[in-house]
Amino acid sequence: MSLLHFLRAMWGIVGRELWRFIQQKERFISALVRPLIWLFVFAAGFRNTLGMAIAPPYETYILYEVYITPGLIGMIQLFNGMQSSLTMVYDREMGSMRILLVSPLPRWFLLICKLIAGTAVSILQAYVFLGIAWFYEIQAPIQGYFWILPALILDGLMLGALGLLLSSFIRQLENFAGVMNFVIFPLFFMSTALYPLWKIQESSALLYKLAMYNPFSQGVELIRFALYGQFNQDAFIYTLAAFITFIIAAIIGYTPSKGMMTRKGGE
Repeated sequence: MSLLHFLRAMWGIVGRELWRFIQQKERFISALVRPLIWLFVFAAGFRNTLGMAIAPPYETYILYEVYITPGLIGMIQLFNGMQSSLTMVYDREMGSMRILLVSPLPRWFLLICKLIAGTAVSILQAYVFLGIAWFYEIQAPIQGYFWILPALILDGLMLGALGLLLSSFIRQLENFAGVMNFVIFPLFFMSTALYPLWKIQESSALLYKLAMYNPFSQGVELIRFALYGQFNQDAFIYTLAAFITFIIAAIIGYTPSKGMMTRKGGE
C-alpha cells in the first residue's frame, strides 16, 4: 500500500472523530463545565482555606486558581482520553470497528489514528478552557500558549493510549462507566493537579509516593512548566515512557493472536 492510502485513512478516521465531536455539542459543553466548576467555585473556597500556593515554575507564591489551572487542563485531557476509548467500545458493539479493523491497513496504524483524533479533540477543549480562564484574569505569558502545545500533544497521547489499553479489556458498553471511575478518580486525586507535591508530602508519605509516580502527575507538571515557558525534563521523560508503554500494551491488546481480543472471541 502506498503512503497516499495511509494518509487518506488517517484523514478519514481523524475527520470522522472531529465531526462526531462537533455534532455532539453536549459532549463539548460537559467537558468544559467540570473544570470550570473547579476553577470558579472550589478553587475560590480552597484559596480562602489554604491561602496562596507555590507555583513550581516560578517558586513564588501565587493565587491557588493559577496553580490548579494546568491541573484542570490535565483533567480535560484525562476525561477526553477515557471518552475516546468509550467510543472504541461503542463502535465495536455497533460493528463499525469490526469493519475498520479488517481493512488491509495494519491495526497499530488504525489505533494510532484514533489516538491522534482523540488528542486533537482534547487540545481544542484545552485551548477553549484557557480562553475562558483568560477572561477570568488567570493569564499566562503569551508565549506560554504556544509552548504548551507540545506538552498538550504528549499528555493527550499518553492519556489516550491509556484509554485504548482499557478499551481492549472491555467488551460491553455498560461495564465501561465503572472502569472509568475506577481509573479516573485515583489518577486525578492522587496527583499534583490540585496540590503541590511538597504539600502532599506533609500530609501522607504514601500519598506522596503515589502522586510522585503517577503518570498523570507528570503530565500535569509538563503542562504546568510549559505554560510558563519552562521545560521539565523529568516530567517529559516520564510522560513519554508512559505513553510508549501504554500504546505498546494497547496494540498488543488489539492484536488477535496476542491480546485480549482472542480470549474474548476476537473482533
